[in-house]
Amino acid sequence: MSPLELVRVQWDVPEPATGRLARTGSRAAGVGLATLTTAIRLKRLRGASIRDGARERAIVLRDVSRRMLELHGIELDAHGPLPLGPAILAANHVSWLDPLVVASLLPCVPISKADVAGWPVVGTIARELGVVFITRGDTNSGMRVLRQTRVAFGHGLPVLNFAEGTTTRGHTVLPFRKGLFGLARSAGVPIVPIALAYDPPELAWVGNDAFLPHWLQLAGARRARAFVRLGVPILPGAHGSALELARASRAEVVRLLRGDP
Repeated sequence: MSPLELVRVQWDVPEPATGRLARTGSRAAGVGLATLTTAIRLKRLRGASIRDGARERAIVLRDVSRRMLELHGIELDAHGPLPLGPAILAANHVSWLDPLVVASLLPCVPISKADVAGWPVVGTIARELGVVFITRGDTNSGMRVLRQTRVAFGHGLPVLNFAEGTTTRGHTVLPFRKGLFGLARSAGVPIVPIALAYDPPELAWVGNDAFLPHWLQLAGARRARAFVRLGVPILPGAHGSALELARASRAEVVRLLRGDP
């Protein structure tokens, strides 16, 4: 089934409000405990070597991502080859859940918008987990991200990039920004196209959507489903420029979303 042609599953049949409230409260408590456990694991890593610490932080991120999906009843439907070693994971961007979904599959270094760094608790832990923050339109920030991405490659880690630069409702894929695709060419690392979709579609988090109401809706739901399709790695040398590579990667994400052979 194509992720863009989902037959919506009605997870939430009518139930008393007390059921949703109890589920939300239980999940909020679980999130708090998972956050505390993660902070403790990160504290133990502060004395590790730079290389070992980078790998271990990515593993902690993988583990906490899996726990967060489990806590919220999100079933993962994933297909396609997982990359080994340095790569750019080029995914479409639908929701704040996207980094958790991809990071639950393999240790990686996500790139996130700088706003997240200012979120209470989440921003601090995300930074310690190795998340790289970018301010769109800021040249200095872009250069810093390129340097940090090279460092991640040096540690043998793939970097997760949402090349659209913003989220959508999932009905289309915006043009991919070419920045990291130029780095892929110079560093000689492959691009792994990744298509993401959700059921119910309301898990999309776009524009000025407030985070708390969106999370409360998810936390009260019985279950949800995340679809992940990973394509065959694209070798950067097969394309003559960063722009061509970005376009080819986007085309493959669109193909994966449509379920084309």
